[in-house]
Amino acid sequence: MTQPRTQHERAETRKLTQGAFDAERIRADFPALSQSIHGHPLAYLDNAATTQKPRAVIEAVTHFYEADNANVHRGVHALSERATAAYEGARDSARRFVNAARRSEIVFVRGTTEAINLVAWSYARPRLQPGDEILITAMEHHSNIVPWQLACEQTGARLRVAPINDDAELDVEAFEALLSERTRLVAIAHVSNALGTVNPVKDLIGLAHARDIPVLVDGAQAAAHTPVDVQALGADFYALSGHKVFGPSGIGILYARETLLDAMPPYQGGGDMIRTVSFERSTWNDLPYKFEAGTPNIAGSVGLGAALEYIMALDRDAIERYERDLLDYATEAVRALPGLRLIGTARDRAAVISFVLDHAHPHDIGTIVDAEGVAIRAGHHCAMPVMERFGVAATARASLACYNNREDVDALVRALQRVNEVFA
Repeated sequence: MTQPRTQHERAETRKLTQGAFDAERIRADFPALSQSIHGHPLAYLDNAATTQKPRAVIEAVTHFYEADNANVHRGVHALSERATAAYEGARDSARRFVNAARRSEIVFVRGTTEAINLVAWSYARPRLQPGDEILITAMEHHSNIVPWQLACEQTGARLRVAPINDDAELDVEAFEALLSERTRLVAIAHVSNALGTVNPVKDLIGLAHARDIPVLVDGAQAAAHTPVDVQALGADFYALSGHKVFGPSGIGILYARETLLDAMPPYQGGGDMIRTVSFERSTWNDLPYKFEAGTPNIAGSVGLGAALEYIMALDRDAIERYERDLLDYATEAVRALPGLRLIGTARDRAAVISFVLDHAHPHDIGTIVDAEGVAIRAGHHCAMPVMERFGVAATARASLACYNNREDVDALVRALQRVNEVFA
C-alpha cells in the first residue's frame, strides 16, 4: 500500500484495518454526512449519482495543491518530481484495486463515459465493417449505448440488444443466442444504475470468449460495492469513475489488456502521448501514456488514489454483507408503502431501489423528500430505454453506500409517507 502522506491518513488507515466493519465508524469519516438539510439530519441516498468523500480524499487533494502542485513527467524540480510520484502512485493503487496484471494496463480518463468512448473510437471503429455487430443489454446507461451507436453509424455495423425480463434480469439465453460470427464486441454493465441488477459478468464474459469476442464491462456502479478482479472476471476492458468510489469527479480509469492497448491507435493527440514529433510524422509514447494526451487531472488522480486506498483498507466482503442486509431492510420498508411499485426486482441486486408512487411524479417525490432532509434522485437516470421497457417516464431512486444506515432508510420511509399525505 502507498504510504499515506499525513498523520491523519496514517491514523485513518490503522483505524480502518482494525476489527470488523462498522458503518458508523465509516460514516464519521465523511464530513458532508454530518450536516442538516432543512432542519433535518441529512439522509444521503443518491450514491448511484455520486458518492461523498472521506477526509482522507479531501486531505490528499488539499495536500497536493498546498505542497506538491506542479506538472508531471517533464519537470526536474522537486515539486514536479513529487507530483509525478503522487500521480503514478495513484496508478499503482488503481492497478491493485482492479487486480490488473500490469500498471501499463491502467489509463487515466475523465470517467466511465470517456473510457467507453475511448474503446469505441480506438478499438471498435478501426475494426468494424458493414454487417458487423456490437452486443449490449437492454439495461445499459446511455454512456454504454450512444458511443456504440455512433461507431455503428460511421462504419455500417449494427447494434444488437439482449433483452431483460419483468424482474429486470438479463435473459442469458437470448444473450447467448445473439452472439455470432458477426459479433465484434460485447459491452455490458456490471451493475445497472437504474435497476440495481447485478449481471453475471464472469459467465457472460465466458460465453463471449468461447467465440473469441472481447468484452467491455461498465463497472461504474459496481466498484464501490463489490471487489473487482479483472483477471478473475476475464474482462478485456473495465471502466470505472472516481466520483462513484468516494473519489473526485472528473477522473476515472480504463483497464484494458496490454495486448489490446498496444494494438489500438491513440485516442487523442498532443502532450504526453508522443515520443517524437516532426512535420513528417509522429511516434507514440509507451503504454499507458499513449492514451493520456495533455496535462492530466493530477489532483483528481491523487484523490482517486486516496479513495481506492481507503476502500482497500476496508473489509470488502463485510461491506457486501452489510449493504445486502441494508438493501433488504430498505426494500421491505418501502414495499409496504401504499401505492408504491418497485421498478427492478432482480434476485441479485446491489444498492439501488427504483420506484414509482401512485399520483406523484418522481420529480415531486424528490422535492418533497428533500424538504425532509432526504436526498434521492428522480428522472430517467440516463437509462431512457429502461424506462420505456417498464412503461414509465421516470422513477425515484434511492441508492445506498457503506456509510448509510437504517436511520437513513427510516427517514426515507417517513418522507415518502409525507408524499402520500400531500397527494392523498
